[in-house]
Amino acid sequence: MRGIRIKIGVSLAVILLVACGAYIMLHNGWLGSRDPDTTQGNTAEKLTLKFFISGPPTSTLPVPEEDFVLQTIESKFDVNLEVTVMAPGDDYTAILAAKLASNDPPDMWLNISSDGGAKYTLDNVLADMSFFATPSTMPNYFKYWINEKELREYQVHNKFTRAPIPYDRKAYRAYYIRKDWLDRLGLAIPQTYEQYVNVLRAFTFNDPDGNGINDTYGFTTSGNGTSISMEWPEYIKNGLLYPAYYDNNQLVDMQTDVRVGQTVNDIVKIMNTGVIDPDWFLNSTQRQFTKAVQGKVGIIMGDTADFALDSNRDSLQSRSRIINPKANWVPFNPFGNHPLRVAVSTDYPFVFSNNTAGANPEKLMKTASILDWLAGEEGYLLTHYGLEGKHYTRVGNRITLIPEAIEKDIRNKGDFLQIWDFFTPDAPEVLGLTVLDPRVTERDKKILQSLAAIPVHEGLGTTLTPPFTINVEAMRSRQDELQVKMLFSDKSGQNWPQYRQELMSKYNGDVIIKHYEDKIRSSQKK
Repeated sequence: MRGIRIKIGVSLAVILLVACGAYIMLHNGWLGSRDPDTTQGNTAEKLTLKFFISGPPTSTLPVPEEDFVLQTIESKFDVNLEVTVMAPGDDYTAILAAKLASNDPPDMWLNISSDGGAKYTLDNVLADMSFFATPSTMPNYFKYWINEKELREYQVHNKFTRAPIPYDRKAYRAYYIRKDWLDRLGLAIPQTYEQYVNVLRAFTFNDPDGNGINDTYGFTTSGNGTSISMEWPEYIKNGLLYPAYYDNNQLVDMQTDVRVGQTVNDIVKIMNTGVIDPDWFLNSTQRQFTKAVQGKVGIIMGDTADFALDSNRDSLQSRSRIINPKANWVPFNPFGNHPLRVAVSTDYPFVFSNNTAGANPEKLMKTASILDWLAGEEGYLLTHYGLEGKHYTRVGNRITLIPEAIEKDIRNKGDFLQIWDFFTPDAPEVLGLTVLDPRVTERDKKILQSLAAIPVHEGLGTTLTPPFTINVEAMRSRQDELQVKMLFSDKSGQNWPQYRQELMSKYNGDVIIKHYEDKIRSSQKK
């Protein structure tokens, strides 16, 4: 059967099956396989490519006959394409590891692990990309999105085994607040931390939704039962910006800096006032979002451009207004003009299988061509907006969307372009395109202007790849354990100096930080 094969929402049983070499190909509820001997035409002569990518948990792909992106790629590049799509997270990592352990690697995958593929590089799992990702084989990629210096800085252990996915260089990290609650209580949007704390109290104790029930809190975040969320404003209060910055010839790592102890003290203090969602530590990201939608909390953090836009039917704003038509979420910075993060840098890398490079290098050349097409104008338009004349019209470089057709053919069929646009961000201006969306409201425009006005700290200028043979994940895991212990057992950050010393010595934190600093200094000299 012709089509994409997808795995979403796996369990331990699935992982075991994959590890044993079994395959469960699930595509929106149907099972199928593709047998080259029973299909029409020259299918048996086509290359079969296997991609493993991440996608939003709320999106699914339609049946192949309705998937115009799949049809275009398979026809244009004369391939059969099999894609496994999963939301980023532990299941994604586990399934990928199981496939690699069973010697059934994808030809291309997105590596979302915290080490960015360092271990797989050491284990010789990843292909040398020197022959496949070059300005001649991927001209769009290099022309529009990633320059060769960035690519050099992105390498791990001096090997070219990974390349950055094109990324949006604009920052959207901001706190969002219920403006309608503020208006009801006669309060202004907070501009300082002290004003923020006062709003937390008012949102918790002054019945901001007017229902006469004591059922709201000021702020929530998600700890997933494992860590202190990096969304707490108390980090910024103590000078720790997301995720790390370089200052006075030193790397300030948000999670291991000496100021983490005082940050924990401040979090304990604010928690003790009763203004924080008591379930924040066990919240998943989705649960945190749902509580905000339900009107249980009045402040939450977002980090995407459309997080609270009217034009995004799944946004915090749109979902909240289904429950309360008066809901009005707006972005704000509780620290005035102080940055909330450093400049955006590259995210997940895409990697190629070393097995494929040895046995079928032509598959990787074909894969590079497909990815480069996605990075160019034709692929970008198709995977972000759909079909010209049907889902949008074009006059010169001006693209005007047709919302009704998009809703019918794309959004109502699993919103599947949210999966297919995995390789490029929502940044049409990079390609010289201007997009007009009739769904965008004046309120949306004001929100986007507010986000653009939030300053960002200067970036590091390089990617922080880990030192050779050092397990950064082990250090981060222990770091989370110790910080959670401070928060819930010690109820204080006073023990952070000795906890931090354990990380620096026993878990090679000092070696890791020094390696990062050396890499930053080296990049500055180039």
